[in-house]
Amino acid sequence: MELLRTPPPKERADAARNRTAVLDAAARLFAEHGVAAVSMDQIAAAAGVGKGTLFRRFGDKAGLAVALLDTREQVLQEAILHGPPPLGPGAPPAERLTAFVDAYLDYLLEHLDLVRMSETAAPGARYRIGAYRFWHRHVAIQLGDAPDPDHAAHTLLAALAAEHVAALLPELGEPRIRTGLRRLAENYNARR
Repeated sequence: MELLRTPPPKERADAARNRTAVLDAAARLFAEHGVAAVSMDQIAAAAGVGKGTLFRRFGDKAGLAVALLDTREQVLQEAILHGPPPLGPGAPPAERLTAFVDAYLDYLLEHLDLVRMSETAAPGARYRIGAYRFWHRHVAIQLGDAPDPDHAAHTLLAALAAEHVAALLPELGEPRIRTGLRRLAENYNARR
């Protein structure tokens, strides 16, 4: 699992300062105005960098969303790898899977617009993000005795896709979504 984590890129001091300024400005503007209402031009101006610097470094708002989410994803990955049970090692797979569903849903709901943008920027973008490979491997390991743990992991993670959760949230609400996802995880474990 450690191998699936993306190491931070090495960068010059000025590039690191610019990156931090851009991420701080983007986080602030997104929190104040919403992700959809903020342009890359506004972010560049607030960060005090040129538009070219911003576009070269992040490509577009989806690339910026991925960068903003990176630190938050690393916190969840660290809890999975080294945190206390049931999310971390030491609990039975069924408990770890349910704990993951809860923890991932907490993360997703807190950053729904950013995750949604990062996952839907281009067809298949969700599956090319390094974090998805980590989540998939973790879920597949917890479902290790299932008939096809890799497929089951993709299926469970599909229910946790930002676009899916965003579409269901107004109609079902967070408690029903959480209950349904926990039930889905428990059903996978019951088939083992």
